[in-house]
Parts: sequence; structure tokens; C-alpha cells
Amino acid sequence: MGHPLLEVKQVKKHFPVKGTIPFVPSRQSVKAVDNVNFHVMPGETLGIVGESGCGKSTLARLINRLISPTEGEMNFKNKDLVSLSKRDLRTVRKNIQMVFQDPYASLDPRKRVGQLIEEPLVIHGVGDSVSRKRRVAELLEIVGLNPRYQNRYAHEFSGGQRQRINIARALTLNPELIICDEPVSALDVSVQAQVINLLKDLQKQFQLTYIFISHDLNVVRYMCDRIAVMYLGKIVEIGSYEEIYHSPKHPYTQALLSAIPVESPYENKERIILTGNVPSPIAPPPGCAFHERCPFVMDKCKTETPPLIETTEAHRASCHLIKKEEE
Repeated sequence: MGHPLLEVKQVKKHFPVKGTIPFVPSRQSVKAVDNVNFHVMPGETLGIVGESGCGKSTLARLINRLISPTEGEMNFKNKDLVSLSKRDLRTVRKNIQMVFQDPYASLDPRKRVGQLIEEPLVIHGVGDSVSRKRRVAELLEIVGLNPRYQNRYAHEFSGGQRQRINIARALTLNPELIICDEPVSALDVSVQAQVINLLKDLQKQFQLTYIFISHDLNVVRYMCDRIAVMYLGKIVEIGSYEEIYHSPKHPYTQALLSAIPVESPYENKERIILTGNVPSPIAPPPGCAFHERCPFVMDKCKTETPPLIETTEAHRASCHLIKKEEE
């Protein structure tokens, strides 16, 4: 199996809530990420899914150290990202890049495309001006754009082309891990397919490792080797895509998968409708975070938080129903 490229251990991120009384600090906080554990092996794609507000994007920014965790460890190639100095973190960041959701907001409108792609090389002092220009032209060709486009501005491109520019910039320093935070959700369906296929081809060409965040479960099934399902800041199920799609154990995962549109009008599929609202991350309910919406809730669910229970060698789920089935 080898050693994981990235290990995330008991990571939490709590954002303090501003108090309503002047000069009196509030004791409340938003538990955006709450005790998350997983690992990513070299060359694989780990998908992270869940509804809006569950903590997916916050987790992505934690891994890239755009924000610092409240607690926990994040080991990248046996280096703890949490304890690194700013200088050491800059060195490690060459190997961890990110593709953001909005292909326009993540590009500086005042700079030309060539400057945007060249910027990481300038920051890290890689090569001279001539070699950097050559690298920019090479990257534009790799992502399917004309090298002459490097003198244009971001507003002169379509959404799909802008995302290709973002991907080229992420590849500039030859990273090992790329975090894709919903990279195709803002694109047309036909363009989505092109960008997804580009990411797959680049992974084979450069032996990349992806953390792929998405709402689209069909895209996740196509892209990912393993899938982690998040709910209210926690991972409630994680496993290979075959086990998640064909044998989901957590009721929340089952409800998510039931929402995938059927491929044929003659296919009968039962839709699981969840009742109730998502609890507030400021005051999550005791016990299982999903128990207020779960159709199979038991008394134990309201008081005891279920651990991630291993169902197979590579499949774990956080649900008391699993223990009940074993009994």
C-alpha cells in the first residue's frame, strides 16, 4: 500500500461568533470542521461530498493552510503542516496547489494571463525571465489553450477557458497534490465534461493526486477512487466509490445517492426525502449530528456520538445502525 501522501488527524476548525453585547466576547463558535480524520494515497483521487455548509471548502482551505486549524494534525509527506514556519510552509506549498470554484474571481483582472501563470515561478525564484516565459507557453498548450493567449486578460475568455488557466497556474510548480474545490460547478454541462477529462488526463500524465470537492455525485463517481461524505463538519462515511455507491451504510449517504437523476425513464428508483432542517453548526445536537433528520433514529442516537465503524477493510461509516445489524 505504501505511505499516505496526506494524513489528516482529528482536525477541527471553529470560527468565533461575534457577541451581541458590546465589549463582551462571545463564547460561541461555528464548528465548521469538527474532528475530521482521513488519508490520501499518492496517485489517487479522494472525493468529498455533502450539502452546502457541511465544511467541504473550509477543509480544503485548511489542508492548503490558507487558514489554520483550531486543533489537529495534517501531515504531508511526514511533515506537520500545522507546526511549520512561514518559510517552511512556503516550500511545502509548492507541492500543494488549489483550483477554486469560481474561475473568474480567482484570476486577477488587472494582470495578463502570462503574468498570472508565471507568478508562482517568480514568487519561488524559479528560473530566469526567458525560461519562465517558455514554461508559461508550455502550460497553456498542456491545458489546450493557444500560447499566444498569454497577452490577454481574464475577461477576454469564456468560463471554461478561465478554468483551464487556473489549472495551468496550479501546475506551474509541478505539485504532487491538487485540491479541486468544485472546479466545474460554475460551467456549462458540455464544458464540464471537457474540464473533467482534462483533469483525468493530467493526472495520468503528471502522476497527480487530487482531493476533489463537488456537489455533482455523477462527476464524483467518474473522477474519484474513494469518497468521503461530510455532514455538519464531520465525515459520516468514507470508502471506495463502489462501496459508497452500491452499498452505502449511513442514512445520509443513502439519501444523497437517491437524489441522483435516473439514467432511463423506465428505471424505478425510490427517492428518500429528508424532513427537518440542518442543525446550526453553532449548537450541533448531542449524539449523532444527523439524528434530527434520520428516518431510523434510535434513543442511542440522541445521546451517543457513533464512531467511524469499519464495515470492510476500506469502508467506514459513523452510524449506530451498523452495530445493531452486527448484533
